[in-house]
Amino acid sequence: MVLDPFCGCGTTVEAAQKLGRNWIGIDITHLAIGLIETRLYDAFAGQAEFTVHGVPTDVAGAQELFDRDDRTKKEFEKWALRLIKAYAHRDGKKGADGGIDGTFRFGPAQEYRAIVSVKGGRNLDVKMMRELDAVVTEQKAQVGIFLTLHPPTKPMLDWARGAGTFTVEGFDPVPRIQIVTVEQALEGGPRAVNTPLRHGDPYRKAPRVTDPDRQGALDI
Repeated sequence: MVLDPFCGCGTTVEAAQKLGRNWIGIDITHLAIGLIETRLYDAFAGQAEFTVHGVPTDVAGAQELFDRDDRTKKEFEKWALRLIKAYAHRDGKKGADGGIDGTFRFGPAQEYRAIVSVKGGRNLDVKMMRELDAVVTEQKAQVGIFLTLHPPTKPMLDWARGAGTFTVEGFDPVPRIQIVTVEQALEGGPRAVNTPLRHGDPYRKAPRVTDPDRQGALDI
């Protein structure tokens, strides 16, 4: 059994999996957990079997994470962004974020950018739509995603529908401002967001393991 209590980007976990060992990896941040999940999926073509503990799997778990997170709610944000495969802005570091919680790229050459705003509180207002639109415009992005734990109000939905569309050549227009609930993201993952030509996961893909259960030799 291999135990890595501070597993970070998952190098030890991947090596243990490659060598056929049982392993336990522990980390405090949802950014690291999401990275390791992706690394194992890529390296072992989805065949690595493991269970993630302490990560919400439903709306009730998401609410619990939000409630027990510190006042910055950064861990909740990083977990929510992972659902739609978006980068945490500034790697999720605490401090002023300028209205940007996350981003992701889309389009034929990843030339377009979407900005994500995450909200876990119950007090939702149409003003939040106007603020997101302003950030999208200021940042010269093409799409804004409002990712919310609680259902949006009708004025918010109406405002988003009236915010216009963005078109990638060869594809149907997509809403410029989109509202996605955590429930929808849990069910649909990245497909809950309507942007064409998403380029998979935001993290660099791990090399595929082609010869597992084999101990490598040191070049010495």
